[in-house]
Amino acid sequence: MNILDDFITINPNGIYCKYGDFYLDPQQPVQTAIISHAHADHAVSGNKEVYCTQPTKEFMYLRYHRSAAQAFNIAGYHQPFKIKDITLTFVPAGHMLGSAMILMEYVGVSYLYTGDYKIQPDATCEPIEWVGADVLITESTFADPNIIHPNPVNEIKKLNSIKSNILLGAYGMGKSQRLIQMINQFAPQKKVLVHHKIMPINQIYERLGFKLGKYQLYGRKMMKAQDEFVYLVPPFTFNSYIKAVGVKRLFASGWNNLQVNQNDTLFISDHVDWNDILTAVEKVKPQQIWTLHGNGRHLKEHFGYNIVVKILNQTQ
Repeated sequence: MNILDDFITINPNGIYCKYGDFYLDPQQPVQTAIISHAHADHAVSGNKEVYCTQPTKEFMYLRYHRSAAQAFNIAGYHQPFKIKDITLTFVPAGHMLGSAMILMEYVGVSYLYTGDYKIQPDATCEPIEWVGADVLITESTFADPNIIHPNPVNEIKKLNSIKSNILLGAYGMGKSQRLIQMINQFAPQKKVLVHHKIMPINQIYERLGFKLGKYQLYGRKMMKAQDEFVYLVPPFTFNSYIKAVGVKRLFASGWNNLQVNQNDTLFISDHVDWNDILTAVEKVKPQQIWTLHGNGRHLKEHFGYNIVVKILNQTQ
């Protein structure tokens, strides 16, 4: 077996595979892009040809309209397709609806690019599935033994002790839908109101068969009454309501730099923590680990000489 050390490289456009002449989640528009999921830092507009799942295409169209891509090639999970001599397969990543890890097979060697992935249960997306690979190319945003994500159900249950109306900030795509579903399940007395920017995203989820539970479009008069409303808003709106009165302000995030304190934050992450990455290594059983996003130093120290760990130079 000959693992190609240069199977993927990093250049100003992003993560490049010269053997297939394509990019994985490019940062700039390119000729051929394989898109793992629809978050804006992974799915830019203007690519000439895009390979992705159907939900990812729909979210990209919603955000970018005609500039989403010149051409889309849609593949379902576990449906192999070829680009030049490379066989690619999308595998559910559990990160958000339509998210995919990308298995690439070339000259008898398999390389698994995780994109962003999550092991925690999430009723609003396809659960993660595992496949074996010779090389695991993993995001390492939280690859630190000191970072262990709390139980998201316990975080949502914090809302039950707050009797005033709540202004809840969260990213509109993926995070907001997960929150709506969890509030309905674990804080059912709450009445969920959503910002108008979030509604079209919810509609795609519902149309694709992922039911979120009860929610309604926010109306200005509603939150003048204290009725255990949770008004779910994107970050820009949350920041503009800094002087809002009569509400408890909370932000839902798994990012350390956005976690204010226990009283003002719901610690809910859609990324893997240290233990999750170790689980991924156990499931995939790679001969080598290549890390992207963040610092792979702790993984290198943890595995020592047992597994080759290569730190790629792309940052978040």
